[in-house]
Amino acid sequence: MLQSKRLYQEIGIKLRNELLSGRYAIGDRIPPERDIAEHYQVSRTVVREALIMLELENLIEVRKGSGVYVINLPGPQSGVSPQLSSSEEDDIGPFELLQARQFLESDIAAFAATQVTKNDIAQMRQALEMEKDILDSSGEDDDGDRQFHMLIAQATGNSILAEIIEQLWLRRKNSPMWSKLHTRITDTSYRQNWLEDHHKILAALQRKDPKAARQAMWQHLENVKEKLLELSDVEDPAFDGYLFESIPVAIVE
Repeated sequence: MLQSKRLYQEIGIKLRNELLSGRYAIGDRIPPERDIAEHYQVSRTVVREALIMLELENLIEVRKGSGVYVINLPGPQSGVSPQLSSSEEDDIGPFELLQARQFLESDIAAFAATQVTKNDIAQMRQALEMEKDILDSSGEDDDGDRQFHMLIAQATGNSILAEIIEQLWLRRKNSPMWSKLHTRITDTSYRQNWLEDHHKILAALQRKDPKAARQAMWQHLENVKEKLLELSDVEDPAFDGYLFESIPVAIVE
């Protein structure tokens, strides 16, 4: 069965075809994300991912505070095939990944709040101590962050849910698009905010409050998404991009 392309890949291919058509020359600045999003009737998160795809193909260059410029044109001279490579086909957009995590992990946190044990809470505290130590030493790894999220999934007692979350973290670790997004971000002080979010999630789990745990996890991943959008934006740092309302009532009730 043929697998349909992800939306960002479809937009990326359309943008690549515009380069191939001769609409732009090397050195030209392509339109702002907002204009591309309006033209193709998609969100700016999708456009951001499509541009990251073209960055990885070495067709465009992002210049902070200036915009996105053409540095190569598709064709034999650039080595860019008109078809997606197997690695491109398999990769996943960073905001698409956050979207999946937001839906799954908020409900997993609610479920974990009904099952969590004192030992689970103790292990989560240790994970947050690890995360704090890494931040205090200006470390860049995310071991404490990952471990905290994994422990929540494991606290449900459902091995399938824990396996799903582990696979999502592996997809993030191995994603060229996720790595490319972070090359635009030089100030990592925002990670302190994630630790504060994690403490709120832990407090809700310790109270065995499913509703509060769901809300805290949803808001945490909402904060991650909004901050990554803001920090990786080359044109409009004040852009208040979003995928969803913070906690859609229709989903919760």
